[in-house]
Amino acid sequence: MGREVKLHYPPQRIISLVPSQTELLYDLGLNEEVVGITKFCEHPENWYNSKPKVGGTKNIDFSRIESLLPDLIIGNKEENDKSAIEILQQKYPVWMSDVVTLDDALWMIKAVGEIVGRNERSVAIANQISANFRSVKNQNARVLYLIWKNPWMGAGSNTFIDTMLKTMGLTNVLDGVQRYPELTLEQIQHLNPDQLFFSSEPFPFQEKHMDELRALLPNAKFTLVDGQYFSWYGSRLLSSPAYFNALSLKGRD
Repeated sequence: MGREVKLHYPPQRIISLVPSQTELLYDLGLNEEVVGITKFCEHPENWYNSKPKVGGTKNIDFSRIESLLPDLIIGNKEENDKSAIEILQQKYPVWMSDVVTLDDALWMIKAVGEIVGRNERSVAIANQISANFRSVKNQNARVLYLIWKNPWMGAGSNTFIDTMLKTMGLTNVLDGVQRYPELTLEQIQHLNPDQLFFSSEPFPFQEKHMDELRALLPNAKFTLVDGQYFSWYGSRLLSSPAYFNALSLKGRD
């Protein structure tokens, strides 16, 4: 964000406003230090069941945050509401990430480790992620990655999802279209992908949601995918390469 963040080091009362970064804080061993998370921070399960919730990533409960007396709040440019972050910055140290590429994610992991006093552990996680991604198989297919229904929405360029698709060697049929465009049925048919990924989040796609598109694309393959492996950019990335390699994809010569 280009800002200077001043805080008492190491922080003792941390609030995370981003699910993937919450999981990272857990893997950095900050069980006592993390005092608040969002209602979407479902990993790890024991934190989800026990840690105080401070609202959602967009709808933040300011009074709950105030009651928890944080000495550091960690958020993300895309996932959190700008106006809410600006309010929080007036009272608390707020550190923000901006993650689009894998290099961004690795930098974020090491930067969070440094700011919370877990530098050695964060570097080890980042290095292991880099090593694991070198094993990702190159797959030849044209893919449409869907994140929403009514309206249909896909993941385009300048997104972390797009980065993950390209890491797999896939061609994103929305390459060149920024962010998360809305799509008509006619546009989807015109894109004519080999493969459609129906993500588990933010819309919880199920088999029944695929039927509307099957008649439009009778030769395409439809796959339900775990969106966390494509969009969570913290320590979840340790497992993403194995998940990607296990997907059975369809390509064209």
